[in-house]
Amino acid sequence: LEYVFCDTGEELPETYEYLERVEAFLGKRITRLKANGLTFRDLLEARRGFLPSPTARWCTQYLKIKPFEDYVGDAPVVSYIALRADEPHRKGYISTKPNVVPRYPFIEEGIRKDDVVGILESSGLGLPAYYRWRSRSGCYFCFFQRRIEWVGLLEHHPDLFEMAASYEKENPITGERYTWNGRESLRELAQPERIAAVRREHERRRARHNSVCGNGSLMSLMGHDVEDDVEGCFICHL
Repeated sequence: LEYVFCDTGEELPETYEYLERVEAFLGKRITRLKANGLTFRDLLEARRGFLPSPTARWCTQYLKIKPFEDYVGDAPVVSYIALRADEPHRKGYISTKPNVVPRYPFIEEGIRKDDVVGILESSGLGLPAYYRWRSRSGCYFCFFQRRIEWVGLLEHHPDLFEMAASYEKENPITGERYTWNGRESLRELAQPERIAAVRREHERRRARHNSVCGNGSLMSLMGHDVEDDVEGCFICHL
């Protein structure tokens, strides 16, 4: 059994810290896979600043899927996908390579979200630190982030927030904007009055969620948030 992590080079510090904790727990090295000589900046420049999005996930294709499939090669391999039993609507990453056979151990064993959290807590690993303010792993500029998560990035990693904002562009001739979120740029989102509005809306949803489902954690609340009801890339998730 081999453990691999597709490292885009654009991960959160908490992600790398958690990988080290998992390695210490397993007593086994996690192989870091990287695109062959390509960085996110290289790919972005080749696309003339056209940012990846839910409908154009070229970052996943070139920085996650291709390095994994190159590493696997043509030898027979079983890929274990951590979809849970309470996620029947999600398929996750399934390789088109005929030698890669997907398996879903959590689904096969009926393991749900609460079970996963229980396993991590009882083992001593716990959850990655980014779950205090974020509902997903993946790159720090992941376009699947909700606004409250972008605010969390600004608070916890202002340097990474600024880096993500620097990738956003506007065509001075056409007025076309390349932003991580279609509704506003990150610098617009970073304005104090906008942050306050995002927080108010988040608290309103938290209160509504709690009134229906009882008290919930930040992670469970974000899991039920309808603001940007989209699914992340499963090969990106830790």
